Amino acid sequence: MPRRPAPLPDSLGEVFRTRAGLERGVSRARLGASDLHAPFHGVRVRSGPAPADDPDDPFARGRRAREREWRRARAYAPLLTASAFFTGRTAAILYGLPLDPGDDLDVGVIAPARAPRGRGVRGVKVEGHLVRVRECEGLPLGSPASTWAMLGRELSVRELVVLGDAIVRIPRGRSGVPHPDARLATRAQLGSALDAGPRRGIARLRTALPLIREGSMSPLETLFRLDAADAGLPPAELDVEMRDASGRLLGISEFVYREHRVVVEIEGDHHRTSRTQWNRDLEKYAAYAAAGWEVVRVTSSHLRQGRAVELVRAALGRHR
Repeated sequence: MPRRPAPLPDSLGEVFRTRAGLERGVSRARLGASDLHAPFHGVRVRSGPAPADDPDDPFARGRRAREREWRRARAYAPLLTASAFFTGRTAAILYGLPLDPGDDLDVGVIAPARAPRGRGVRGVKVEGHLVRVRECEGLPLGSPASTWAMLGRELSVRELVVLGDAIVRIPRGRSGVPHPDARLATRAQLGSALDAGPRRGIARLRTALPLIREGSMSPLETLFRLDAADAGLPPAELDVEMRDASGRLLGISEFVYREHRVVVEIEGDHHRTSRTQWNRDLEKYAAYAAAGWEVVRVTSSHLRQGRAVELVRAALGRHR
C-alpha cells in the first residue's frame, strides 16, 4: 500500500511557491508528490476533488468554467509582480462575462515592465494610460471597461457588442428588482476606455460601441437585436416590466414592441429543461395573452437558421 505523503506546514496555504516550501523545510521530493499540482513553474497547489456539475442546473457549465478560471488565476497569483494584473479573456471570465476561456492565462503588465512568459501564460505589456486596474476578490484585474477595450485586438464587432452588453446590463435580483449599482460599467466608461488612446483593434471598438445597449440580458438577446436592426425592424424596448391595466406585474420580457402589442421572448435551453421555468413561462404567456399581447418565442435554433427575424416581422405585420 503506497505511503501517504507527509503533511505540509499549514502556513503554506492552498497555493504556494516552491521556494516558500523549501524555506519551511519541505523537501523537493515532497514537492513532487501526487497530492500537489504544478500548474505553473515554481508554484504548487494542494490537489482536491473537483466539484461535479449538477445536470439539472442549466447554468452549471458556465459557473464551473468561471470557478476553474479563478483556481488557475489564484494558482498563478504568487508569481504576479507589482505591476502585473489579469486581463483579456481571463479577466472577462473572472467577471462572469460570456466569453470562452483561452488555453493560457492572460497576464498584463504596465510598461516598461517586461511581459511574463512561461507555460500556461500569455503576457502583454500595456501603456499605463490605456488600462485601469482594480482588485476583485483579492486579485488585480483590468477594469471591465479596460478589459473590453483590450479585447478589441482579438474579438469581432459582434463579439464586442455581446461583451459590451453584458458589461453595461443592470442585473435583476430573484424578485426581479433591478440593481444598477451591481453593473460592471456604463457605456460612458466604455467610451472613456476607448478614448484613452490608440490601441490594436480600435476600429472594431469604435464600430461596436454605438451598438451596445443597456437591457440585453444574454448573448442570444444581443444577437437577435443586431439581426433585427440589420433587417430593418423597428427598435424595441428592452428588459421591460409587463403589467396589466391594474398595474399588476405579469412578467419581465426581453423585447417589447408596444405599438404593435408584440412581445419577443428569447429562450435558452433552460426554458425547456427546467420544469420550474417551463411552468413559470406557461403562466406568464397566458397572462400576456389575456392582456392582449402576442408572444413570439425565439430559440437559439431560430437564430442560427436565420428564422428569428422573419417570425417577429410576421407578428408585427399582423398588428399594424
